[in-house]
Order: sequence, then structure tokens, then C-alpha cells
Amino acid sequence: MSEQDLFKLYADRVLALAADIPLTDPIAAPTHEATQRAPLCGSNIAVALRIEDGRITAYSQTVHACALGQASASIFARHVIGRSEAEVAALRDALAAMLTGGPVPAAPFADYEVLIAARAYPNRHASILLAPDAVLSALRK
Repeated sequence: MSEQDLFKLYADRVLALAADIPLTDPIAAPTHEATQRAPLCGSNIAVALRIEDGRITAYSQTVHACALGQASASIFARHVIGRSEAEVAALRDALAAMLTGGPVPAAPFADYEVLIAARAYPNRHASILLAPDAVLSALRK
């Protein structure tokens, strides 16, 4: 597969993820909420979650971001239910490392591989990190 074919494949996958963001309906009785903004590009997210026994049991997000930020929020939301603060923090660190040349985050977040091409665009990294950053911010309030 050529580099151009690979870029097109990833671009198509990014757009498909951005067009299908799960967990956007409000949740009842959230225990934690936060908003987060990526200062370089203006992308933002608002999250609401419910924590029971140290685990996320409900999650909602409102995403206003570029396609990369939307795709990232889509991947994150598909796997956030059942995660602990430590797991979200580990994912956030792994994702940040991936964006600077490290490996793709481990399962169940391996779908972040689709955003490897964003390494070349550091001004978009904060948008890609919005969802886990917002959840960590909510949990640490």
C-alpha cells in the first residue's frame, strides 16, 4: 500500500469516526462535569459522567472540534464506560506519547492508530487529547 493510499484510508476512517460520535445524549444525575478547550485551535468539549465504585458508569459529551478531535472523542467514548481514573490517566499519557512518536495505546484504545498521521500536526494534539483531559479534569475537581 502506498503512502498516499494509507493517508486516504486513515482520512476516510477519521471522517467516519467524526461523523459517528457516541454518547452525546445527556445523562441523568452526573456526579462530575467539566469543559475543556484546546487553545491553539479553539476545539472544545463538555463532559458529564457518573462515577460509582471508582468506575465511570455513565458518560455524555458535547464535542465542538476539528475532525481529528471529533474522531478522538468518538474512539474515547466507545470504551470509556467501566474505566477508572487511573485507566483514563494511563490512556491520556499513552495517547500523548503516541502523538510524539510512541506506540499506539493498548487495547481497548488501539483504534487511536488512525490518528498517527496527526503526529505531524502538533497544533492539533490538544484537540485529540480533549476527551481524556476533560474527564480527568472532571474527576479531579
